[in-house]
Amino acid sequence: MANKPAPIAPSTATAVQRETVTGKPVQLPAHPLDPLTADEIVAVSLAIRHYIAAETKINAVRFITNYLLPPPKRVVLAHLGIPLTPGGKVSAEDKADIIRKAEVDFLDVVAGDAYNAIVSLDAAAGKWSVETIAKLPEGTQPQLSPGELLACEEIVKADPRVQKFAKDVGVEPHQIFADGWSVGYDDRFPKSKRLQQALLFARFSEHDNLYAHPMDFVPIVDMNLSKVIHIDFPPTYTPDGLTNGTTKPASLEADAFETAKRARIPPPLAPFNFLPDLMQEDAAKEGKEYKEREAPKPLHVVQPEGVSFKMDGHVLEWQKWKMHIAFSHREGIAISTVTYNDDGEIRPLFYRLSVAEMVVPYGAPEHPHPRKFAFDTGEYGMGTMANELSLGCDCLGQIHYLSGAYTGHDGSAVIIKNVICIHEEDNGLLWKHTDYRVGGRSQTVRSRRLVVSMVCTLANYEYIWNYFFYQDGSVELEIRLSGILQVYPCAPNEPTPFGTQVAPGINAQNHQHLFSLRVDSMVDGLSNSVIETDVHPVPFPTGSEGNFAGNAFATHDKVLQTAREGARSWDAAADRRWRIVNNGRKHYSTQEPVGYSIGVKGGAVPFLPRDDGWVGRRATFARNTVWVVREKEGAFGSRMWPSGKYVPQAREEAKDSVSRWVRDDGEESLENQDLLVYVTVGTTHIARPEDWPVMPVDHLRVTLKPNSFFAANPSMDVPGGKDPKSVSAFEGTAASCCT
Repeated sequence: MANKPAPIAPSTATAVQRETVTGKPVQLPAHPLDPLTADEIVAVSLAIRHYIAAETKINAVRFITNYLLPPPKRVVLAHLGIPLTPGGKVSAEDKADIIRKAEVDFLDVVAGDAYNAIVSLDAAAGKWSVETIAKLPEGTQPQLSPGELLACEEIVKADPRVQKFAKDVGVEPHQIFADGWSVGYDDRFPKSKRLQQALLFARFSEHDNLYAHPMDFVPIVDMNLSKVIHIDFPPTYTPDGLTNGTTKPASLEADAFETAKRARIPPPLAPFNFLPDLMQEDAAKEGKEYKEREAPKPLHVVQPEGVSFKMDGHVLEWQKWKMHIAFSHREGIAISTVTYNDDGEIRPLFYRLSVAEMVVPYGAPEHPHPRKFAFDTGEYGMGTMANELSLGCDCLGQIHYLSGAYTGHDGSAVIIKNVICIHEEDNGLLWKHTDYRVGGRSQTVRSRRLVVSMVCTLANYEYIWNYFFYQDGSVELEIRLSGILQVYPCAPNEPTPFGTQVAPGINAQNHQHLFSLRVDSMVDGLSNSVIETDVHPVPFPTGSEGNFAGNAFATHDKVLQTAREGARSWDAAADRRWRIVNNGRKHYSTQEPVGYSIGVKGGAVPFLPRDDGWVGRRATFARNTVWVVREKEGAFGSRMWPSGKYVPQAREEAKDSVSRWVRDDGEESLENQDLLVYVTVGTTHIARPEDWPVMPVDHLRVTLKPNSFFAANPSMDVPGGKDPKSVSAFEGTAASCCT
């Protein structure tokens, strides 16, 4: 993990809770969607401990999650004064008291059972009280915690069999390192076991790049028993194909190594470090010189008059935008109640934007590699893996940071400082036109964009999340992918049909990254529809009356009318696109309903695993580019998670997944409804040697752009001007200026 944030000490945490349960009133946060504070996490944990001690036979608990259970959407909008219809007023019937609630998942450490609890705050009494505690069905596992991932490594390193197998290929016990992964899918083990698979590496010095030294076997760890219960040895390849085994899992009763019946593969020894001092040492050992290239001259981001945005707690205002920004242990960044001030009219756009799930399926078929398909959001929590960001490194310029908190195993609060970065940056030209005629004039307007960002490290891999807000009313999610490839050793001259040998003995297997952006729309209110648009050549042949020159093409719109039409795939041939609209208001010129278009060009990739395969049955969201479903809030929140609320060790399509919602809703109308739109964007990564040892960032983008929403370009009022600090690059050369 990139950081190991310090928890609030339990003694301090308990003192905080004692203050809140003795009858002192509690001040509710200014915004109903503010995440739980560190103090609140501690208070909620203690309330559950008190309840467990008094009402149950549970002797020891391990807290896994503890987070805000949001109030109902209409109640929040009424509280904030955000209208539900175009130009409308807040409905008085939606106004209600907001009760602050928390949802918690925890484990019975002794029995191994998992539980979910709802805890509510009586603000006047200053007390959190347990509303419900429910035992989760057998086989249902809450996400894996950072503490469990670290514990997995310690369990593996101490196991005698692991030590023996490592020593057989020249690795001493203190050199063994392990990345804990969810076991993915393995029906050889009972559903009740809480499992991790450990991907093993050797590290030969303190800061050595351990991913350059992958090991050739995979232990399985029972986290409730804290022990290794099985070891898998993948088969190998010869020029004739797979040998020493099959793609099928071996029986648990068989000896792991005997079943493999293959020669061991020692970890590659070449260092492939990425830290400059280590690269210098490595070069010296080879009699070479490592020399960093000449650094570019300084480029500073300077705002002498300060930033242009305002922050009030978690509420941000900038250039007609207003939104709420929060840390989420699961999604990382959650942006809510997004509105735009259109010449004095506050127009709602999105109730919530977040990356609600992602999956990384690997393409090697030989067991146990098919178990590698990480749901990094649902299995681990993107927020719990977030970095504490560094000023001047991760973020440039004048920065405002937000911190985040999640629960530790003991119920204390783990705080990540500076976890969300907010700043402005120049983005080139916003718009420009020059009247080229003699004596003409030009107007140049530069684009300033607001950036809300986070960086998350999931073992070997980094994800950089950037939400961009633009002065023309557009929103963009940019995902940058970096870090180190997940690799496995290969023997000398061994073929790698499902990967790339990026360095001698290092096989980077083919894989995909697929993300689900959850768009909780409220485009001019909660009565929305989705229109799918295809672009086709007209059917008339060249020379005909309808298409004499053979150049005509036009758009064809399809309104998604019922739930069964809610699963949509991108069609490259039709240049397909979608827009979320509100039929309650039409554009004065186009007469089209006001709306926002969804752009996924460059990130719409086919899901390559088979639908009936292990990952295909679980990651059903990845089968389609767009999913449209009706929002249905209940006592325990809304439709949130496209692969289900509880992802680890799931074996089938979740009952609360987006694919089931589409199927179960059947003929229910999607027109003029409170809608959720899930957008799948991804990339298929066939590794290059240039991706090793650390991968330069790759980019994915999803855009949300106004379409017949504004009367005209809403950025026409952005001032032009020129930067007085801009000068000619070389002395004595001419430079022209804006006029």
